[in-house]
Amino acid sequence: MKRLESLDALRGFDMIFIMGGSSLVVAIAQLFPDSSIWVAIGEQMSHVSWDGLRHHDTIFPLFLFIAGISFPFSLNKQLENGKSIQDIYLKIIRRGLMLVFLGLVYNNLMKFEFDTLRFCSVLSRIGLGWMFGALIFTSVKSNRIRAAIIAGILLGYWLITILIPAPDANGADVFSKQGNIACYLDRVILGRHCYRPEYDPEGLFSTIPAIATALLGMLSGELVRKENLSGNQKVLYLATAGIIMALIGWAWNFIYPINKALWSSSFVCAVAGYSLLMFALFYYIIDIKGWRKWAKFFVVIGMNSITIYLAQRFFPFWEPQHRLLDGIINLFPDVLHQVMVELTYILTCWAFLYFLYKHKIFFKV
Repeated sequence: MKRLESLDALRGFDMIFIMGGSSLVVAIAQLFPDSSIWVAIGEQMSHVSWDGLRHHDTIFPLFLFIAGISFPFSLNKQLENGKSIQDIYLKIIRRGLMLVFLGLVYNNLMKFEFDTLRFCSVLSRIGLGWMFGALIFTSVKSNRIRAAIIAGILLGYWLITILIPAPDANGADVFSKQGNIACYLDRVILGRHCYRPEYDPEGLFSTIPAIATALLGMLSGELVRKENLSGNQKVLYLATAGIIMALIGWAWNFIYPINKALWSSSFVCAVAGYSLLMFALFYYIIDIKGWRKWAKFFVVIGMNSITIYLAQRFFPFWEPQHRLLDGIINLFPDVLHQVMVELTYILTCWAFLYFLYKHKIFFKV
């Protein structure tokens, strides 16, 4: 089966918000301070303070979900090429641990300030969630058992959360930073290595439900890989599953708040619904209908997503942006200045990625 261009495009669409897209939307929204619609759109470009869900909270789990979608194709290719299960396991573990290592590098490992080095990261959450999900997916052949494992993870995480409060909770709600067992474990085990004093948003125990996010993506990829289904049938199944998962997340939220920092089971369901619907949309438009030209902009980003995530951390893209494009920016009226700053930053990053794309340079873990 040929490479899913929709998957690269969706990954690129997701990453553009990390690449300055969120700041651009906020800058545009600020042009219309009296518009309740634009104010609401601007608010979607930031994380909620604790419980709740905004668009910005979907970026991270969608990326992990996409990583899950691609794995069944990779697994099948490796098996067809005669790879042993042991070799596949080793490759999975190596990739997962490499992402953990890159997360440490992102967190300034090379400063050698080990007393305060943050161990957890976005990349470590992706690496560990994907790794354990891939090991489970490879070991378990039945999709029904895989689905049962996902349900077991989500229900088990919920039950542990409500039945085992933090020992130092002092009556605090089990879904709060003070009363939640996952936050407590972060405080005790990670200590000064936590991102925040009360908890780490990519902490230890909350990585467990992230495995379910990766597995849900893998089941989606397995569905798309089926040759006995038409493209339209696959889209219908993906969209239906997306609606069902979104409704489960919405309903569960009434007793188990949607919370990205805790990666709550209701959050997993809600963002899985969003991810499935977005994938169904991109898959239908690009791979089924064949409308590909518009997606090239996102494909360029999606095929080097880890590259741009790391590059923005270590390379000052704003320097070539200002040196090359300040003259153009200054041609626009002051009211549009911030919009043009954000837009040209995105274009500068994209030009860097396009250079890599044209020369077939792709950083893969």
